[in-house]
Amino acid sequence: MIISRRDLITTGFAAGAAVSMPSLLRAQTGPAAARTVRIIKSGDLRVFDPILSTTTITGDHGYAIYDTLFALNSKFTPQPQMVGKWSASDDKKTYTFELRNGLGWHDGTPVTAADCVASIRRWGQVAPGGKLIMARAKDISKKDEKTFTIELKEPLGLLIDVLANLANPFLFIMRENDASRPATEQVTANIGSGPFKFNEALAKPGASFAYDRNEKYVPRDDPSDGFAGGKVVNVDRVIWENISNPQTAFAALQAGEVDFLEGPPADLYPAVESDPNLALQVLDKMGWVNLLRLNCLQKPFDNMKARQAMLYLVDQEAIARVITPDPKYSHPVSSMFGNDTLYSNDENTGWYKKGGDPEKAKQLFKEGGYVGEKVVILQPTNLMGFSNAAQFLAAALRKIGINAELAPSDWGGVVTRRTNKGPVEEGGWSIFITGVPDLTLSDPIGAPWLGAEGDKGFFGWPKSDKYEALRAQWADTPTVAERQVLARKMQAVWWDYVPTVLLGQGVYATARRKTLTGLIGMPGALPMWNMQKA
Repeated sequence: MIISRRDLITTGFAAGAAVSMPSLLRAQTGPAAARTVRIIKSGDLRVFDPILSTTTITGDHGYAIYDTLFALNSKFTPQPQMVGKWSASDDKKTYTFELRNGLGWHDGTPVTAADCVASIRRWGQVAPGGKLIMARAKDISKKDEKTFTIELKEPLGLLIDVLANLANPFLFIMRENDASRPATEQVTANIGSGPFKFNEALAKPGASFAYDRNEKYVPRDDPSDGFAGGKVVNVDRVIWENISNPQTAFAALQAGEVDFLEGPPADLYPAVESDPNLALQVLDKMGWVNLLRLNCLQKPFDNMKARQAMLYLVDQEAIARVITPDPKYSHPVSSMFGNDTLYSNDENTGWYKKGGDPEKAKQLFKEGGYVGEKVVILQPTNLMGFSNAAQFLAAALRKIGINAELAPSDWGGVVTRRTNKGPVEEGGWSIFITGVPDLTLSDPIGAPWLGAEGDKGFFGWPKSDKYEALRAQWADTPTVAERQVLARKMQAVWWDYVPTVLLGQGVYATARRKTLTGLIGMPGALPMWNMQKA
């Protein structure tokens, strides 16, 4: 059964909780309250290595403690960040990068070109854009302590865009010793060169993590603009609190025990708006596309017909009502390139039907040879929208005779289990629900979820050589108009093969105390520099 919190709000629970709740957080010590920001994240940080994991919270951790060579500004144009200056040879095959002054690791040692080379190579093992660079590279090497080059076998006009990629995993620069590890082996040192330092002494896994201002960080002189510009830190410490219960989290926000609630359930929006001390703020105005990843290695979704069945089964409008109940915050989406990107199109979208088509789905499961195999849906119980969607999906599958079972855990558990490629009887899975920034769907080079590389790709591991051949053309297609033509060809194959099933687009608000200002609104990550607390 899907339980709405709207009834709890109307009976005054949420408003009264702030009064009746005991103090949750005041016992922790540190800098003065006015110089400390407390944030309740929408998940639990379990993997610290932002190359190993594509989770949003790990990416946020990366943006706090690491820095990047380039960064996107608010117009999504790449700007130098760690790079002071760069140039390209006349034949566009050799790029030379010189680091800016003042870059240093949290352990006191200077950032060098060798660190950058090792970091690019490690990132290039897993990131789709990085793999492209490595495939085109003749050499990536250090020239002196501050200078390195990327020599290409053939030109790559999108090289700077790829280095500044918006989709996880981001190209964070790590120390050479850390970046020399294989991308499949976690870096655990948490020593970067970014604007915040990870406070190991205050780390309480499962409960809270603390980030202290890096007093030695030298920001760029440019104004802060998106992920680019000067990363000026105006507070002494930021603490991430892990409070999974939405009402408890909201009560802490109302009581002033925390300053920011990253993902309040939509049912709580009216309670936030009615509190004179709180504000709703949409930081990513393009929103996120929610989707199903299907395990293409195991039955029943190793069969294309079963995956096609899911296209017809999903009722996007109904699922949107359980994820984002207010219709002004959600929209259906049928393009693999999202709703609002340059490459959104309607090619091969005849499967989309308001309300879905359960009978067609039932027929396709039968044609795909379904004989009662268990379908395990990973259910993140601390992300209420996704939890409700998982319950809704399980019910829809059962109605057409599919043996669907929920596997409840927190989001951290989902992240851990989704790496299992085995059958469900051995701890594997069939379906998990996730969300990706709408803007990343415009980047088939950089977004892992737009690949079909098989077991070397993103969780779900779809494989389509025909699609990959088209995707390989993207980097050498010079104009937007030509890429729009290519996008239609790619989408025609994508919706026949069905690596992913869309659940709709949602725009999500954050909740903050009005004393907290200066938050940066960009897709895909929540940077902590620039914020101020009155």
